[in-house]
Amino acid sequence: MSASTGGEKAAFEKPVSGGSSHSLTLQGIAKDYGPVRAVDHVSLTVPRGEFLTLLGPSGSGKTTILMMVAGFIAPTAGDILLDDRVITHVPPEKRNFGMVFQGYALFPHMSVFDNVAFPLKVRRRPSKETRDRVEKLLELVQLAGLEGRSPRQLSGGQQQRVALARALSFDPDILLLDEPLGALDRKLRTEVQVELKLLHRRVGKTFLYVTHDQEEALSLSDRVAIVRDGRFVQVGSPDELYERPATRFVASFLGESNFIAGTMTERKDRDFTYAAGGNGFYQSVAPGLGADGALPGASVLLAMRPEKLSLSAAAPPDAANRVVGEIVNSNYFGSTIHVSVRTEALGELTVSTPAWRCGVAPDIGRRVWLAWDPDASVVVEQD
Repeated sequence: MSASTGGEKAAFEKPVSGGSSHSLTLQGIAKDYGPVRAVDHVSLTVPRGEFLTLLGPSGSGKTTILMMVAGFIAPTAGDILLDDRVITHVPPEKRNFGMVFQGYALFPHMSVFDNVAFPLKVRRRPSKETRDRVEKLLELVQLAGLEGRSPRQLSGGQQQRVALARALSFDPDILLLDEPLGALDRKLRTEVQVELKLLHRRVGKTFLYVTHDQEEALSLSDRVAIVRDGRFVQVGSPDELYERPATRFVASFLGESNFIAGTMTERKDRDFTYAAGGNGFYQSVAPGLGADGALPGASVLLAMRPEKLSLSAAAPPDAANRVVGEIVNSNYFGSTIHVSVRTEALGELTVSTPAWRCGVAPDIGRRVWLAWDPDASVVVEQD
């Protein structure tokens, strides 16, 4: 499968007719398995038409939350609402939710057309309505002309698009997606991500998505709920979570971060200086980004993304913050180079810089300087 062309994207973006989006609300839902609490009284509202992703490591509870929304697992406590209607005890077959799994779950003995048409035939829709609906969906997911093929004659990306078309065929109130791209290779996954985001925009439905892939969550979602130990530790837009993580866990799980533990030495309004490893540094804090009420002498933990550090051979004269160190490792990724620098003051820090303009040869043992702006780091809570 190739990436979408401009014409294909335009087709995705045309307004869709029929159907409507719905909101989803979780009110203190919990799930216990004997003495183990898999989900711990989580609450969240997904507005109509939003693409919200549950992101977390394996065993965090994200799939259990999705299965409770789908109706396959009964919550121990709490309620699930579709718009203003409680559906906590409504059986899954009566929730009118579409579901897409990682393994596609296509019927191997059926054609593409029959796979997509299956939910409509079960609902005994008229044959003409079924054919019109299937043809429209296959065109929507760029599979027109392949309706007679069997799943084994399709690529992984094409099979995934059949699964999406089938999940949308009966006009579901909400689409639930459980690691739907996990079986695809990296290049194909990136291409399908683009198409899935365009598809969401095209159909306008509420999507609830589960993944453990951080890049996938950032690229697809309107908002992301980060799940850890059955709880939501932070919910926000992708840029908010990446640029302003609230805790050390969020900063380390959603991308890569350097951490600096220091002691506040002086404070002026929201800005402060801090000491770490015998050196003094300056921090500028935007409103609501931590350290509220902290006074000189308080411990502070700061997180800084590798791309916000600069690397140079000589000491930068005008840098607000700088530290000297020695290169201990480097990794080339084509567009970027990640350089690990051991500093006496702050331990080992990682720098990410565009490969084409890295001004320092990343030779092991080379003495280099790291510098960063006062607002390059954010104050986070220790987990």
